Amino acid sequence: MGRGAPLGRCLLRAALLLALCPGAAGGTWTWLGIAAAGGPEKTGCPSPPLSPRQQELCREKPELVPAIREGASLGLRECRSQFRHERWDCRPPPAAFGQQLSSGTKETAFIHAVTAAGLVHAVTRSCSAGNVTECSCDTSLQSGGSASEGWHWGGCSDDIHYGMSFSRRFLDMPVKNVTGKSGSGLAAMNRHNNEAGRQAVAKLMSVDCRCHGVSGSCAVKTCWKTMSSFEKIGRFLKDKYENSIQISDRLKKKLRRKEKSQRKIPIQKEDLLYVNKSPNYCVEDPKLGIPGTQGRECNRTSEGPDGCNLLCCGRGYNTHVVRHVERCDCKFVWCCYVRCRRCETMTDVHTCK
Repeated sequence: MGRGAPLGRCLLRAALLLALCPGAAGGTWTWLGIAAAGGPEKTGCPSPPLSPRQQELCREKPELVPAIREGASLGLRECRSQFRHERWDCRPPPAAFGQQLSSGTKETAFIHAVTAAGLVHAVTRSCSAGNVTECSCDTSLQSGGSASEGWHWGGCSDDIHYGMSFSRRFLDMPVKNVTGKSGSGLAAMNRHNNEAGRQAVAKLMSVDCRCHGVSGSCAVKTCWKTMSSFEKIGRFLKDKYENSIQISDRLKKKLRRKEKSQRKIPIQKEDLLYVNKSPNYCVEDPKLGIPGTQGRECNRTSEGPDGCNLLCCGRGYNTHVVRHVERCDCKFVWCCYVRCRRCETMTDVHTCK
């Protein structure tokens, strides 16, 4: 009963989420990141929300299931962190999550990119930790270096190649399914944004080194390649979101910019693409799954997106005072206890009307 109860609650939570959003059963794998927060880790991937192809990969590589869940969770956490002060804060109601993933907006582009990057990051970390039989450290960097500069490759370089390959197999719809069909621009856009997320992980790879020598002289350095923190990857993708490109929803031989005057400018692999303009996130719209910004906490003195003027969309804000009580000025008294004062602070909290 002790183990079964938490697992039962987790399964019930996942079932409720899927009932709220039938579209999740169509392959919205990021639901694994939401459901993972509701209970203990399970050994298999559920049929929904994965596509048949993703379920088959789960069965073929059960050792990667924890990394798949962690990748989805990692991407969603970073999305919420990057947008926590924005009108759209990457926290759609559960019933609307699948709907927002198919909306073709800039926000959709970011979710696809950051979760694809999260999958690469989690799978690569699992490889480096020795949890996967098919991969480990990047063996191409086990030897070599520069004797004249006093360094050589060593340690365990992250095997980014396996992580990116698995992410493509798990997330990307086959090319034959995204060309030659009406409305297939959205599927091709999602595939491109998945790759943009993966390219961000690869672009931000860095080199770490450790010194060796007498008395820390650093006569020789052992170096290895490692992935950047996911927070840094998230910031990079947020910048790409700010400069995302609108494309035509009519897919011909390749993706094209919507503006005819800009079609000669090539689209880069790292660019984020969107088809539809973002809706108004200021006001609640249950049909679109938009909660609005009413009741959101804002910063009265900020001129940025978290400022009351922008976040509240010009509607104004309410102010209320919050009283905080905590221990302070603690001193050790011999012998043997700690004596503290009881301090009170009053803080103004501003929320959107």
